[in-house]
Amino acid sequence: IRRKDLKIGDTVIVRRAGDVIPEVAAVIYANRPENAQNFVMPTHCPQCNSLIEKLEGEAIARCTGGLFCPAQRKQAILHFSSRRAVEIEGLGERLVDQLVDYNFVKTTADIYRLSINQLANLDRMALKSATNLKEAIEKSKKTTLAKFLFGLGIRHVGEEVAKIIAREFDAIDKIRRADWDALWKKKENIQKENMQLKRIKQEPVLEPLPGIGKEIMTSLQSFFANNQNTAVLDDLLRFNFELASVNTDSLVKHNAFSGKIVVLTGSLKLISREQAKEKIESLGGKVSSSVSSKTDMLVVGESAGSKYDDAVKIGIRLIDETEFQRMLTGLST
Repeated sequence: IRRKDLKIGDTVIVRRAGDVIPEVAAVIYANRPENAQNFVMPTHCPQCNSLIEKLEGEAIARCTGGLFCPAQRKQAILHFSSRRAVEIEGLGERLVDQLVDYNFVKTTADIYRLSINQLANLDRMALKSATNLKEAIEKSKKTTLAKFLFGLGIRHVGEEVAKIIAREFDAIDKIRRADWDALWKKKENIQKENMQLKRIKQEPVLEPLPGIGKEIMTSLQSFFANNQNTAVLDDLLRFNFELASVNTDSLVKHNAFSGKIVVLTGSLKLISREQAKEKIESLGGKVSSSVSSKTDMLVVGESAGSKYDDAVKIGIRLIDETEFQRMLTGLST
């Protein structure tokens, strides 16, 4: 902001940078208002007046208010109910604003206490809409362990990390009781052992939680050590969630995707890219965004892009959509 001399009220030129990210390219000084002011990072949250803290080594300044802050509470609820988490269809920003502002919902667990009556009395809600939302809330109890874990909003635990953890532990109680210090020490020892094995050209030992490092484990440990977090989690689990998990060990011999790195390119007719990704991962595969020498196969849809050319150059196995569907149903390997 300072480097580009941006002020509040400016008109700017925005361009596409990289693949899709918009970038502020320049200020149109002729349009600058006379009263334009510099942006100053606030020291206190404008919603709850809690201190704003910027941790060492991080770029983001955060409100320290936690769920006491209504803005954080709203975002926590929206995150938990989003499509990539437990997915409560119809619970959007406008409704969440009202639920928090009217004090109907203080934590994510309170979503499951809402009555049709309460929902019907919200602005722009009728009995039918309220009934549909209540049904969507009930439906969300049947989800996957990975989606539920992602929905808890643990720092550094994104979708991919949540899936790795869910595959390793297969139950929420095992995750919350995990000894993360011991796990990290075990990983370190295996990594050292694998360096020795690599030197003598032997197969490496499989390490627990591949791709998950000390920072993520520390974040998990802190989350489950926090009494407020565990109280909300206990409250949620009283509503009898069905958290499906996938044990990939039992799938290795029975499908073509277990342990494989798969890349998708082009548009698929019979299934969306997101659905394809979920199916591959549910069978123990990993979906990557780019082709490399480690890629096992490329699923090719219509209007395939540069990933197709890269795969051909490297000699990656190419799968069309028909073959992909056969592989998903176990009819092809």
